[in-house]
Amino acid sequence: MTRPLVTILDDEPEIRTLLADALEEAGFDTLSFGRARAFEAALAKHTPDVCLVDLSLPDTDGLTLVHRLALELGAVVIIISGRAQVQDRVTGLELGADDYIIKPFDPSEVVARIRARLRSPKTATTTSNTASFNGWTAFFDRYVLCDSQGTEVPFSHAESEVLRLFLESPKRLISRTQMQESLGGAASESFDRAMDVRISRLRTKLREDPKNPRLIKTIYGAGYIFLGDVSWQ
Repeated sequence: MTRPLVTILDDEPEIRTLLADALEEAGFDTLSFGRARAFEAALAKHTPDVCLVDLSLPDTDGLTLVHRLALELGAVVIIISGRAQVQDRVTGLELGADDYIIKPFDPSEVVARIRARLRSPKTATTTSNTASFNGWTAFFDRYVLCDSQGTEVPFSHAESEVLRLFLESPKRLISRTQMQESLGGAASESFDRAMDVRISRLRTKLREDPKNPRLIKTIYGAGYIFLGDVSWQ
C-alpha cells in the first residue's frame, strides 16, 4: 500500500526534522525543503498528498505560494506559522489553505490534523468529478467552475470539499456537525471560521448576492441548504 506523501517547506532545519520524524513514524513519506525554489522544482517530479508550508520563507511570500498551491496543485495545503494573529489565520484560509497550525506545536497534533484532512468524506455518494447546476459546471478534477458562457473560475482544494458536500446533498439541511464529521475537522471556533470563509468565497465565485444568496442558503442556528438542481456526469 502506498504511503501518503507529505512535503514540508520550512526554513528552520529543526522544524523540518521534527515533523519528518513524527510523520514517517506515523506511516507517511516525507520530502523536506528549506527554500521555495527547491520545493517548487520538486513538484515537477513528485505529487504530494499534503503540503506543510511555513509563511516566513526567505525566498518568496508564503501566502502567495499557498494561494497558488491551493489553486493549481489539488493537494491538501496546511500552513504552519508563528504568526498567531487572527487576521493572519483568516487571510491564510481565505487564500485557500485547508488548515492553519500555529508554532510552537506538538508534532502529534500535526499528524492528527493531516490524517483528518485525508480522511474520505463520509457523505460521498458519487465518484464523478463533474457536476452541473443552475448554469454552472464544476470540474473537480481541474478545480474549475465554468459558467454558461464558458468563463472559467478556479477554486481551491478547501473550497472543493465544501462544494462537493453541497452538490452531493442538494436541498437537504447540512448542519455544522455534519460538515465537521464529513470534512474531518475538529469542532472548534477555528473550524467554524474556516467554513464561513470557504462558503463566502464559493458564494462570490458563484456570483451570489451576499444579502440574498439563491444557491447556498444559511439557516441560522441550524446549518446550510444548497438549493440548486444538480446533475452529475
